[in-house]
Amino acid sequence: MLLHEKLAAFRLLLASNSPRRRELMTAAGLPYVMAEPFGCEERYPADLASDAVAAYLSRLKSESYPYPLAAGDILLTADTTVVAGDAVLGKPSDEEHARRMLAGLSGREHLVVTGVTLRSSTARHTFSAASRVRFARLSAEQIDYYVDRYRPLDKAGAYGIQEWIGYVGIERIEGSFYNVMGLPVQALCRELEKFISE
Repeated sequence: MLLHEKLAAFRLLLASNSPRRRELMTAAGLPYVMAEPFGCEERYPADLASDAVAAYLSRLKSESYPYPLAAGDILLTADTTVVAGDAVLGKPSDEEHARRMLAGLSGREHLVVTGVTLRSSTARHTFSAASRVRFARLSAEQIDYYVDRYRPLDKAGAYGIQEWIGYVGIERIEGSFYNVMGLPVQALCRELEKFISE
C-alpha cells in the first residue's frame, strides 16, 4: 500500500504559512489539511550548534501548537535555516538586509537545513535534512534585480531556489533540491511511513 493510501486513516495537519511547503505536499500526493494558525516566538539558545537550529525550531513550533490533537491526528511543523559559516541566516528584516545576505552568499557554499517534527497525541519525532548549495558570483545588479522584483523577505537566506536567482545563480547542489525549497520530501515520506507504523 502506498503512503498516501495509508495516510487516509489519519488527519495530517500542516502547520506552516509557507506556500512552497503546501505546493510540495500536494505535488508529493500527501493528503493534508491546514492547521489552525497560531503564534510562536522563534528563539533558540545562543550556544546551539548552527546545524541544529532548524530541528530545534520545528520542535518549538510543534510544542507551541495550542490545540489538542485527536486520535489519528498528525501535526507537521517545519523550519528551514540557511547556515553560512557559523552564522544562521533567517528571513531578512528588510530589502537592504536581503541584499546584504545575498552578497554574503555570493561565490560561496552554504548549508540549507530543514527540521521537521511529526507529533500525534501519543508520540513525537523530529528529524532534519541538509543540502549544500553553492552560488556563483552575483553582481550587485543581479542582487538588486532579484530583491526588487521578487521581494524575498519571507525566505531564509533571502532567496528561493525555485525563483529567478536559483536558475541564474546556483552552480551546484549536494542533497535534496526540495529541502532547499523548504521541505525534504523524500525524507518526510520515509519518516512518515515509520511514524504511522509505530
